[in-house]
Amino acid sequence: MAALLDASSVSVPFESLKRVTRERKYAVEEVEGVLKGVAAAAAGGRGEGADATAAQLDKYMQQLQGLKRKLEATAEQEGADLARCRARLAHLRGLGAPPRDGQVAWNRQRVDALLVDHMLRCGHNRAAAALAASAGIQPLVELHIFAGAQRVVGALRAHDCGLALAWCEEHRARLRKAKSRLEFKLRVQEFVELVRAGRQLEAIAYARRHLAPWAGQYLPELQRAAALLAFQAGTQCAPYRQLFEEERWGKLIELFHQELYRLNCLPPTSLLSIHLQAGLSALKTPLSLADGCCREDPLHLPAFRSLAEGLPYARHVHSKLICAISHQLMDEHNPPAVLPNGYVYSQKVLTDMAAANGGRVTCPRTGFSCDASELRRVYIS
Repeated sequence: MAALLDASSVSVPFESLKRVTRERKYAVEEVEGVLKGVAAAAAGGRGEGADATAAQLDKYMQQLQGLKRKLEATAEQEGADLARCRARLAHLRGLGAPPRDGQVAWNRQRVDALLVDHMLRCGHNRAAAALAASAGIQPLVELHIFAGAQRVVGALRAHDCGLALAWCEEHRARLRKAKSRLEFKLRVQEFVELVRAGRQLEAIAYARRHLAPWAGQYLPELQRAAALLAFQAGTQCAPYRQLFEEERWGKLIELFHQELYRLNCLPPTSLLSIHLQAGLSALKTPLSLADGCCREDPLHLPAFRSLAEGLPYARHVHSKLICAISHQLMDEHNPPAVLPNGYVYSQKVLTDMAAANGGRVTCPRTGFSCDASELRRVYIS
C-alpha cells in the first residue's frame, strides 16, 4: 500500500523527462536542417556569390551555436530527471513491509516528504529545503519546480506580471494545448493597472497589441475590460468595480498555482492534506462533531474539523469501545462500567482505582467520586 501511495511521485520526473526528450528530438532535427543548408551553401558558394555565401555561413554558425547551447541545457535537464527517476524508483523498491516494532522509523522519510511538499505549496521554500537536506530526501521532492514558482508568486504579490508572463511564454505551447486562461488574465490585469494609473493612451495601445488576439476566445471579458477606459479606479459600478479590486491579484496567484501543478503532473491538493483527509474520514462520525466530543478525538480540534468538512462519515460495521484512561479495548474480557454521573470506563481500571483508594473511584474528567459499589456493568449489543 505504501508503494502505491508513493508511486505517483515517479510520474513528475518521468513526464518531465519525456517532455525534455521530445524537445531534444526537435532540436536535433533543427541541427540537421541547418547542416543541410551549410552543405548547400558550401557547394554553391564559389565565384561572384562568395561574399553572400560567407554571410550565410556565418548565420548558420550562429544558429548552430544557439542549438548547441539548447542541447547542452536539454542534456543537463535529462540527467537531472533521470537521477530523480532512479532515486524514486530505488525508494519504492526499498520500502518493503514495515517492521513490527519500527513503523515510526519506517515512515519517517515518507512523512518528511509529505511535510516538504506541503511547505513548498505554502511558500515556505527555505524551511522545506532545510528539512529535505537534513532528511536526505532532495531527489524525492520537487524543490526545483517551486524555486522558480516562488519568484513568480513574489512578483505577483508585488503587482508585477512580468515574471508570470515570461513563464507563460516559456510554456506557451503546453498552456495553449491545455486551453489555459492564465496569460489572458495576466494581460487583462496589466491593462487594468494602466487604466488605474490614468495612462489611457498606453492602455489603448496595450489592448490593441496584447488583448485583441484573444477576442475570438474571450470576447465578453475583453469588452468588459475595454469599457474601463470610460471609468475611474474608484467607480461604484459593480461589473467594473470588480476589475479594480485587489483580490484579483490573489486569484491570479491561485490560477498560476493551478497551471503549475497541472503542467508538472502534481496533484492540485497537498499530499499531506490528502493523507490527513483519508485518516479523518475513517474517524469521522456524528458524535465526533458534537459539542461533547471526546478531547482525544482529533476531530474535536477546529483545524481538523475544517479539513474534514465535506468528507463522508466512516462506516463502522462493528463499534469498538476504548477506555479513556487505559486506552485499552473494552470487551467481554474487560467490560465497560458506568459511573453514576454517566461516564464509562473499563471495569479493570476502575477496580484497580478502587483498590488503591479505599474502595472509591474518581472520574478523571469531572472529578466526581463515588463508592465502587455504585458502578454498573454496561452490556455491548
